Amino acid sequence: MDSDCEWILLAAKDSYSFGFAEKIQKYFKEEKGVEVPLREVDIAHFENKEIRMSIQDNLRKKDVYFIHDSNKNPQEWWVELLLLKDLLLNSSAESITLVLPDMMYSRQDRKDKPHVPISARALAYSISSGIRRIITMDLHAPQIQGFYPQEVPLDNLYSFPVVVQHLKEFHSDYLKDLVIVSPDVGGTHRARAFLSRIEKENNGEQKHSFALIDKTRLNPGIVGEMRLIGEVEGKDVLLIDDMISSGGTLVKAGELLKEKGAKRLICYGTHGLFTEGTEKLKAVYDAVMTSNSHNQTDSGIEVVDVSHFFAEAIYRAQNGLSISKLFE
Repeated sequence: MDSDCEWILLAAKDSYSFGFAEKIQKYFKEEKGVEVPLREVDIAHFENKEIRMSIQDNLRKKDVYFIHDSNKNPQEWWVELLLLKDLLLNSSAESITLVLPDMMYSRQDRKDKPHVPISARALAYSISSGIRRIITMDLHAPQIQGFYPQEVPLDNLYSFPVVVQHLKEFHSDYLKDLVIVSPDVGGTHRARAFLSRIEKENNGEQKHSFALIDKTRLNPGIVGEMRLIGEVEGKDVLLIDDMISSGGTLVKAGELLKEKGAKRLICYGTHGLFTEGTEKLKAVYDAVMTSNSHNQTDSGIEVVDVSHFFAEAIYRAQNGLSISKLFE
Protein backbone atom coordinates (compact mmCIF):
# COMPACT_ATOMS: atom_id res chain seq x y z
CA MET A 1 0.00 0.00 0.00
CA ASP A 2 1.28 3.47 -0.85
CA SER A 3 1.96 5.17 2.49
CA ASP A 4 2.30 8.53 0.68
CA CYS A 5 -1.41 8.47 -0.08
CA GLU A 6 -3.51 10.42 2.41
CA TRP A 7 -5.30 8.12 4.80
CA ILE A 8 -8.25 8.81 7.03
CA LEU A 9 -10.30 7.13 9.71
CA LEU A 10 -14.05 6.96 9.30
CA ALA A 11 -16.77 6.11 11.82
CA ALA A 12 -20.48 6.69 12.29
CA LYS A 13 -21.39 9.96 13.95
CA ASP A 14 -22.56 9.72 17.59
CA SER A 15 -21.78 5.98 17.77
CA TYR A 16 -19.69 3.85 20.13
CA SER A 17 -17.32 3.17 17.24
CA PHE A 18 -16.56 6.89 16.92
CA GLY A 19 -15.11 6.91 20.43
CA PHE A 20 -13.17 3.74 19.58
CA ALA A 21 -11.83 5.50 16.46
CA GLU A 22 -10.82 8.52 18.55
CA LYS A 23 -8.64 6.23 20.66
CA ILE A 24 -7.02 4.89 17.49
CA GLN A 25 -6.43 8.45 16.25
CA LYS A 26 -4.87 9.39 19.61
CA TYR A 27 -2.52 6.39 19.41
CA PHE A 28 -1.27 7.50 15.99
CA LYS A 29 -0.53 10.98 17.30
CA GLU A 30 1.09 10.00 20.60
CA GLU A 31 2.92 6.81 19.61
CA LYS A 32 3.68 7.37 15.92
CA GLY A 33 3.73 11.16 15.64
CA VAL A 34 1.21 10.99 12.79
CA GLU A 35 -1.89 13.15 12.45
CA VAL A 36 -4.63 11.04 10.83
CA PRO A 37 -7.96 12.78 10.21
CA LEU A 38 -11.13 11.23 11.64
CA ARG A 39 -14.25 11.86 9.57
CA GLU A 40 -17.93 11.23 10.33
CA VAL A 41 -20.52 9.15 8.53
CA ASP A 42 -24.01 10.46 9.12
CA ILE A 43 -26.37 7.48 9.44
CA ALA A 44 -30.11 8.02 9.78
CA HIS A 45 -33.37 6.30 8.84
CA PHE A 46 -36.34 7.03 6.67
CA GLU A 47 -39.81 6.73 8.19
CA ASN A 48 -40.03 3.10 7.05
CA LYS A 49 -36.69 2.31 8.79
CA GLU A 50 -34.62 2.20 5.60
CA ILE A 51 -31.05 3.29 6.30
CA ARG A 52 -29.68 6.42 4.68
CA MET A 53 -26.14 7.68 5.05
CA SER A 54 -23.93 10.49 3.85
CA ILE A 55 -20.42 11.90 4.24
CA GLN A 56 -19.69 15.59 3.88
CA ASP A 57 -15.94 15.24 3.24
CA ASN A 58 -14.10 14.71 -0.02
CA LEU A 59 -12.80 11.11 -0.05
CA ARG A 60 -11.36 11.07 -3.55
CA LYS A 61 -7.99 9.26 -3.69
CA LYS A 62 -7.98 8.65 0.08
CA ASP A 63 -7.10 5.39 1.83
CA VAL A 64 -10.16 4.98 4.04
CA TYR A 65 -10.29 2.89 7.25
CA PHE A 66 -13.89 2.49 8.35
CA ILE A 67 -14.32 1.45 12.00
CA HIS A 68 -17.70 -0.23 12.32
CA ASP A 69 -19.87 -0.42 15.44
CA SER A 70 -20.16 -3.93 16.91
CA ASN A 71 -23.06 -2.83 19.13
CA LYS A 72 -25.38 -2.58 16.16
CA ASN A 73 -28.21 -4.98 15.53
CA PRO A 74 -26.50 -7.65 13.31
CA GLN A 75 -28.87 -7.00 10.42
CA GLU A 76 -28.27 -3.24 10.51
CA TRP A 77 -24.55 -3.87 10.93
CA TRP A 78 -24.52 -5.90 7.70
CA VAL A 79 -26.66 -3.54 5.62
CA GLU A 80 -24.67 -0.53 6.81
CA LEU A 81 -21.48 -2.23 5.58
CA LEU A 82 -23.00 -2.75 2.15
CA LEU A 83 -24.25 0.82 1.86
CA LEU A 84 -21.05 2.31 3.22
CA LYS A 85 -18.96 0.34 0.73
CA ASP A 86 -21.14 1.59 -2.12
CA LEU A 87 -20.84 5.16 -0.82
CA LEU A 88 -17.04 4.96 -0.69
CA LEU A 89 -16.73 3.39 -4.14
CA ASN A 90 -18.95 6.10 -5.59
CA SER A 91 -16.79 8.70 -3.82
CA SER A 92 -13.67 7.41 -5.64
CA ALA A 93 -11.78 6.43 -2.51
CA GLU A 94 -8.34 5.08 -3.33
CA SER A 95 -8.84 2.06 -1.06
CA ILE A 96 -11.30 0.77 1.53
CA THR A 97 -10.33 -1.14 4.66
CA LEU A 98 -13.11 -2.39 6.92
CA VAL A 99 -12.15 -2.47 10.60
CA LEU A 100 -14.60 -4.80 12.31
CA PRO A 101 -13.80 -5.25 16.03
CA ASP A 102 -16.34 -8.10 16.14
CA MET A 103 -17.04 -9.96 12.90
CA MET A 104 -20.70 -10.82 13.17
CA TYR A 105 -22.20 -14.02 11.74
CA SER A 106 -18.89 -15.81 12.33
CA ARG A 107 -20.60 -18.54 14.37
CA GLN A 108 -22.40 -19.70 11.22
CA ASP A 109 -19.35 -20.95 9.32
CA ARG A 110 -20.59 -24.36 8.15
CA LYS A 111 -23.68 -26.49 7.47
CA ASP A 112 -24.42 -28.27 10.73
CA LYS A 113 -27.68 -29.65 9.35
CA PRO A 114 -29.42 -29.78 5.95
CA HIS A 115 -30.98 -26.74 4.29
CA VAL A 116 -29.25 -23.95 6.21
CA PRO A 117 -27.13 -21.06 4.88
CA ILE A 118 -23.44 -20.70 5.54
CA SER A 119 -23.95 -17.16 6.74
CA ALA A 120 -20.27 -16.34 7.30
CA ARG A 121 -19.63 -17.16 3.65
CA ALA A 122 -22.63 -15.11 2.50
CA LEU A 123 -21.27 -12.13 4.43
CA ALA A 124 -17.84 -12.59 2.85
CA TYR A 125 -19.26 -12.71 -0.66
CA SER A 126 -21.36 -9.61 -0.11
CA ILE A 127 -18.74 -7.27 1.37
CA SER A 128 -15.53 -8.36 -0.41
CA SER A 129 -15.80 -6.82 -3.85
CA GLY A 130 -14.14 -3.44 -4.18
CA ILE A 131 -12.38 -3.37 -0.82
CA ARG A 132 -8.68 -3.77 -0.07
CA ARG A 133 -8.53 -5.34 3.40
CA ILE A 134 -10.51 -6.40 6.48
CA ILE A 135 -9.17 -6.18 10.03
CA THR A 136 -11.00 -7.99 12.83
CA MET A 137 -10.20 -9.70 16.13
CA ASP A 138 -10.54 -13.24 17.51
CA LEU A 139 -12.75 -14.79 14.87
CA HIS A 140 -15.00 -17.53 16.22
CA ALA A 141 -13.68 -19.79 13.46
CA PRO A 142 -10.31 -18.74 11.94
CA GLN A 143 -11.04 -20.77 8.78
CA ILE A 144 -13.55 -18.06 7.86
CA GLN A 145 -10.56 -16.27 6.34
CA GLY A 146 -10.79 -18.81 3.52
CA PHE A 147 -14.18 -17.41 2.46
CA TYR A 148 -12.51 -14.17 1.37
CA PRO A 149 -10.79 -13.84 -2.01
CA GLN A 150 -7.00 -13.81 -2.11
CA GLU A 151 -6.93 -10.16 -3.16
CA VAL A 152 -8.83 -9.15 0.01
CA PRO A 153 -6.69 -10.23 2.98
CA LEU A 154 -8.53 -10.69 6.26
CA ASP A 155 -6.27 -9.93 9.21
CA ASN A 156 -7.53 -11.78 12.28
CA LEU A 157 -5.89 -10.12 15.28
CA TYR A 158 -5.40 -12.14 18.45
CA SER A 159 -6.12 -10.27 21.66
CA PHE A 160 -4.06 -12.52 23.94
CA PRO A 161 -0.94 -10.26 24.06
CA VAL A 162 -3.09 -7.43 25.44
CA VAL A 163 -4.90 -9.74 27.88
CA VAL A 164 -1.65 -11.17 29.21
CA GLN A 165 -0.43 -7.63 29.93
CA HIS A 166 -3.73 -6.94 31.72
CA LEU A 167 -3.25 -10.04 33.85
CA LYS A 168 0.31 -9.05 34.74
CA GLU A 169 -0.88 -5.60 35.80
CA PHE A 170 -4.06 -6.48 37.70
CA HIS A 171 -3.92 -10.22 38.49
CA SER A 172 -0.25 -11.04 38.83
CA ASP A 173 -0.93 -13.35 41.79
CA TYR A 174 -2.94 -15.64 39.49
CA LEU A 175 0.05 -16.17 37.23
CA LYS A 176 1.99 -18.19 39.83
CA ASP A 177 0.03 -21.42 39.39
CA LEU A 178 -2.50 -20.98 36.60
CA VAL A 179 -4.33 -23.50 34.42
CA ILE A 180 -5.57 -22.21 31.05
CA VAL A 181 -8.86 -23.89 30.15
CA SER A 182 -10.71 -24.00 26.85
CA PRO A 183 -14.50 -24.31 27.40
CA ASP A 184 -14.83 -26.49 24.29
CA VAL A 185 -12.79 -28.45 21.77
CA GLY A 186 -13.09 -25.68 19.15
CA GLY A 187 -11.24 -23.22 21.38
CA THR A 188 -8.23 -25.46 22.01
CA HIS A 189 -5.93 -23.60 19.61
CA ARG A 190 -6.94 -20.26 21.13
CA ALA A 191 -6.23 -21.41 24.69
CA ARG A 192 -2.90 -22.99 23.73
CA ALA A 193 -1.83 -19.78 21.97
CA PHE A 194 -2.70 -17.90 25.14
CA LEU A 195 -0.65 -20.35 27.19
CA SER A 196 2.33 -19.89 24.85
CA ARG A 197 2.13 -16.13 25.25
CA ILE A 198 2.16 -16.35 29.05
CA GLU A 199 5.18 -18.66 28.91
CA LYS A 200 6.95 -16.22 26.59
CA GLU A 201 6.33 -13.41 29.07
CA ASN A 202 7.92 -15.69 31.70
CA ASN A 203 11.05 -16.16 29.56
CA GLY A 204 9.93 -19.57 28.38
CA GLU A 205 9.31 -21.03 31.82
CA GLN A 206 6.55 -23.64 31.66
CA LYS A 207 4.88 -22.81 34.95
CA HIS A 208 1.34 -23.18 33.66
CA SER A 209 -0.77 -26.01 32.34
CA PHE A 210 -3.68 -26.58 29.98
CA ALA A 211 -7.05 -28.28 30.35
CA LEU A 212 -10.07 -28.78 28.13
CA ILE A 213 -13.80 -29.14 28.63
CA ASP A 214 -15.54 -31.54 26.29
CA LYS A 215 -19.18 -30.57 25.93
CA THR A 216 -22.26 -31.54 23.99
CA ARG A 217 -24.69 -28.89 22.81
CA LEU A 218 -28.40 -29.77 22.75
CA ASN A 219 -29.45 -26.69 20.76
CA PRO A 220 -27.83 -23.31 19.93
CA GLY A 221 -27.26 -21.66 23.30
CA ILE A 222 -28.19 -24.79 25.31
CA VAL A 223 -25.33 -26.86 26.72
CA GLY A 224 -25.70 -30.52 27.59
CA GLU A 225 -23.13 -32.76 29.28
CA MET A 226 -19.65 -31.46 30.18
CA ARG A 227 -16.50 -33.43 30.96
CA LEU A 228 -13.14 -32.03 32.13
CA ILE A 229 -9.95 -33.27 30.48
CA GLY A 230 -7.02 -32.23 32.65
CA GLU A 231 -6.21 -31.38 36.27
CA VAL A 232 -7.32 -28.23 38.09
CA GLU A 233 -7.44 -29.29 41.73
CA GLY A 234 -5.93 -26.66 44.02
CA LYS A 235 -5.08 -24.37 41.12
CA ASP A 236 -6.27 -21.00 39.82
CA VAL A 237 -8.08 -21.29 36.50
CA LEU A 238 -8.50 -18.94 33.54
CA LEU A 239 -11.14 -19.82 30.93
CA ILE A 240 -10.53 -18.33 27.50
CA ASP A 241 -13.24 -17.88 24.86
CA ASP A 242 -13.82 -15.72 21.79
CA MET A 243 -17.32 -14.67 22.77
CA ILE A 244 -19.58 -14.49 25.80
CA SER A 245 -23.18 -14.50 24.61
CA SER A 246 -25.65 -15.71 27.23
CA GLY A 247 -22.79 -16.96 29.41
CA GLY A 248 -24.43 -20.36 29.90
CA THR A 249 -21.38 -22.33 28.77
CA LEU A 250 -19.02 -20.43 31.07
CA VAL A 251 -21.37 -20.74 34.06
CA LYS A 252 -21.66 -24.53 33.68
CA ALA A 253 -17.93 -24.80 33.00
CA GLY A 254 -17.15 -22.78 36.13
CA GLU A 255 -19.42 -24.94 38.26
CA LEU A 256 -17.72 -28.09 36.92
CA LEU A 257 -14.26 -26.67 37.62
CA LYS A 258 -15.23 -25.86 41.20
CA GLU A 259 -16.50 -29.43 41.62
CA LYS A 260 -13.10 -30.62 40.42
CA GLY A 261 -11.32 -28.59 43.08
CA ALA A 262 -10.32 -25.39 41.26
CA LYS A 263 -9.29 -22.65 43.67
CA ARG A 264 -10.02 -19.29 42.01
CA LEU A 265 -11.77 -18.76 38.67
CA ILE A 266 -11.45 -15.96 36.14
CA CYS A 267 -12.73 -15.88 32.58
CA TYR A 268 -12.09 -13.84 29.46
CA GLY A 269 -14.23 -13.63 26.34
CA THR A 270 -13.09 -11.20 23.65
CA HIS A 271 -16.56 -10.16 22.56
CA GLY A 272 -18.81 -9.59 25.56
CA LEU A 273 -22.43 -9.67 24.41
CA PHE A 274 -23.90 -10.63 27.80
CA THR A 275 -27.36 -11.18 26.33
CA GLU A 276 -28.67 -12.41 29.68
CA GLY A 277 -26.75 -9.98 31.85
CA THR A 278 -23.66 -10.61 33.96
CA GLU A 279 -24.95 -11.53 37.42
CA LYS A 280 -24.82 -15.31 37.02
CA LEU A 281 -21.24 -15.09 35.71
CA LYS A 282 -20.11 -12.87 38.55
CA ALA A 283 -21.65 -15.36 41.00
CA VAL A 284 -19.32 -18.10 39.72
CA TYR A 285 -16.14 -16.22 38.73
CA ASP A 286 -13.80 -14.10 40.81
CA ALA A 287 -13.25 -11.88 37.77
CA VAL A 288 -15.01 -11.58 34.41
CA MET A 289 -12.99 -9.92 31.63
CA THR A 290 -13.82 -8.84 28.10
CA SER A 291 -12.45 -6.44 25.50
CA ASN A 292 -13.99 -3.15 24.43
CA SER A 293 -15.01 -4.48 21.02
CA HIS A 294 -18.52 -3.96 22.45
CA ASN A 295 -19.61 -1.17 24.77
CA GLN A 296 -19.67 -2.33 28.40
CA THR A 297 -21.67 -0.48 31.06
CA ASP A 298 -21.40 -2.94 33.95
CA SER A 299 -18.75 -1.68 36.35
CA GLY A 300 -18.35 -5.23 37.69
CA ILE A 301 -16.82 -6.38 34.39
CA GLU A 302 -13.12 -5.80 33.68
CA VAL A 303 -12.67 -4.24 30.24
CA VAL A 304 -9.40 -4.75 28.37
CA ASP A 305 -8.79 -1.91 25.91
CA VAL A 306 -7.76 -3.30 22.49
CA SER A 307 -8.06 -0.04 20.53
CA HIS A 308 -4.27 0.47 20.46
CA PHE A 309 -3.86 -3.04 19.04
CA PHE A 310 -6.19 -2.18 16.17
CA ALA A 311 -4.34 1.12 15.75
CA GLU A 312 -1.00 -0.67 15.41
CA ALA A 313 -2.49 -3.11 12.88
CA ILE A 314 -3.91 -0.22 10.81
CA TYR A 315 -0.58 1.61 10.95
CA ARG A 316 1.28 -1.49 9.79
CA ALA A 317 -1.21 -2.18 7.00
CA GLN A 318 -0.89 1.39 5.75
CA ASN A 319 2.91 1.32 5.77
CA GLY A 320 3.44 -2.17 4.38
CA LEU A 321 4.73 -3.63 7.67
CA SER A 322 4.11 -7.10 9.07
CA ILE A 323 0.96 -7.47 11.17
CA SER A 324 1.88 -10.98 12.32
CA LYS A 325 4.85 -9.47 14.22
CA LEU A 326 2.29 -8.23 16.77
CA PHE A 327 1.83 -11.80 18.02
CA GLU A 328 5.45 -12.89 18.21
